[in-house]
This record gives sequence, structure tokens and C-alpha cells, in this order.
Amino acid sequence: MAFRDKISQILSIRESPHRIALAFSVGIFIGMSPLLGIHTLLGIAVAWQFRLNKLVTLVGVYVTNPWTIIPIYTFGTWLGAKLLGVRHLLPDIDWSHLTFMGFINDFRHLLMPFVVGTTFVGTISAIAGYALIYHSVKKARG
Repeated sequence: MAFRDKISQILSIRESPHRIALAFSVGIFIGMSPLLGIHTLLGIAVAWQFRLNKLVTLVGVYVTNPWTIIPIYTFGTWLGAKLLGVRHLLPDIDWSHLTFMGFINDFRHLLMPFVVGTTFVGTISAIAGYALIYHSVKKARG
């Protein structure tokens, strides 16, 4: 199902515009969170816990997908580095002797910028997503 079809489905759900937009924005926030690998489960759990529409929440979660996650996470990490004042982003790497633990150690300094940046991007995206879906539902319903 194409994203456009999912949005059409969202617009036809019989819930208040606020509840639909809230479910979507929660999904967007979760999808852009640094908790890579558990977005789907977390989206379902949060939707269930707060009695949000699971389909709408998952559509928000899936705004991030294999094609969008790399640019979103890269931008989030860059932004987090700017917000935290990290100046040296890319370490000098000895590619001929690279090990997994060496890689982890070389990039450890980017963990906090990653967490801060993706959380910030997720928050701003969730707010924008809420406004977009809320007004779209209101407009679609006349």
C-alpha cells in the first residue's frame, strides 16, 4: 500500500481529528527516535497503552523506512553535534586494522549527539505531523 493510500485511509477514520493527529505524531516521534530496531513494537505498545489508533500510529512510525532512516539519522546526529558543541565528528580510521570494537570506540563520541539530535528532530517532526494531519482531517471532513 502506497503512502498516499495510507494517508487516505487515515483521513477516513472515524475518530476526532485530534486523536488521529495525536496517533500519527506519536508514531512519527517513535519512528525518528534513536531506538532503532524496536520502532514497530514500541509504536504498537504505546498506541495500545494510550488507546490510540494502531494503524495511524504505525503509518507515522513508517515515515522512517530503509530509504529515509539514513538521511534522518545522519541529519539528527549532525544537529545533535551542533547543539552539544561537538566539533570533530569523523575520527581518523585505520581501515586496514578496523575491528568491530575499534569501530565502536572510534564513534562512541557520537552517541549523545545521535540521541539528542534524533530526539529533537523527532519532536519537531511530530509537532509538524500533528498540525498537518489535524488540518488535513478537518479539511477532508468539510
